[in-house]
Amino acid sequence: MKKIMFLIAFFAVSNFTYSQVDKVDVEIKKLMQKNRIVGLQLAVIKNNEIVKKGHYGLANIEDSIAVDDKTIFSINSITKAFTGVAIMQLVENGKLNLDEPISKYLDSLPKTWQNITLKQVVTHKSGIPAIWDSQGNMLSENREVLFKKMKEFPLVFLPDEDYEDAQGNYILLGMIIEKVSGQSYEKYIVENIFKKAQMNNSMKVGIGDFYKIFNHSAKPYSYFRDNNVLTNVYQPIPSSLNPAGGIYSSATEMAQWIIALQNNKLVNSENLKILLAPITLKNGEIYETNNFLNRSSIGFYSSSRIKNPVIASLGGNRNALYIYPKDNISVVILTNLVGSRPENFIEEIANLYLAEKK
Repeated sequence: MKKIMFLIAFFAVSNFTYSQVDKVDVEIKKLMQKNRIVGLQLAVIKNNEIVKKGHYGLANIEDSIAVDDKTIFSINSITKAFTGVAIMQLVENGKLNLDEPISKYLDSLPKTWQNITLKQVVTHKSGIPAIWDSQGNMLSENREVLFKKMKEFPLVFLPDEDYEDAQGNYILLGMIIEKVSGQSYEKYIVENIFKKAQMNNSMKVGIGDFYKIFNHSAKPYSYFRDNNVLTNVYQPIPSSLNPAGGIYSSATEMAQWIIALQNNKLVNSENLKILLAPITLKNGEIYETNNFLNRSSIGFYSSSRIKNPVIASLGGNRNALYIYPKDNISVVILTNLVGSRPENFIEEIANLYLAEKK
């Protein structure tokens, strides 16, 4: 264990020697050591320009491979934000209507699903059944079989009556994107999002499930089995869940995606507002939790605090991006330590830039 942590620290320091050692690098080093993070990528946006890129630690401990600027990470559930953008693009192009029932786009739905609207699905107010059995196992990795089994269960709640961020909603959204675009989910995202945001490396990599081999990718680790022992991570994410977690990218290209989104290169300003609007329930009240990121929108979370409001997306308990719209500053942190939860410390990096505006 000591040898592993020495290697992590060594490569983290080595990366600093090849770039300007500034206060951000120093803070990242401290945070990596404190949280025992193996490998990390950072990108910071200020006034729609990338002002900081950093790569630290190891992408692969077994072979002592350092993280570099082209290392790709699974962004896990941050993929959901891309799916949300794809839906709003199709709305903007007149191919989808959020107020229409999903039965207009999908065939052979149960009677109880017939009047569920696209908006209810994309905002997690549909009540669509879970895709897991009582033991937590996925009902099927095959999308067609999974969809058939989902339809056998009753709705969890009546549409609009409650909120539940359920993976089943993204199964449906992926199917709808493919139906109305005439393309696979992967091809649609590559051509309409990656390409427009100039995410060139992500375009080459594409989208994939657990079984696909991704070159130059960071290997995932965790301390879940034993808090003192670093282990490999088994991530059974089949292709049916690509719309919920299938994207691999780098911090720099995620930053380019944020810039493209803010500059209305992906959706216009009106649809961007719809994308980021807090979800409301049937009674008209905004759905809120007790968390810091206490509100949800289409693929994003947000904080309702008045000072420095935040728009965020999180993935896999190891990735986070925070957007500060009032200050036009954004921070992206990707790691390969499942359980690192960068949402708990990303503001420590953001504050280094927010302080400059005071």
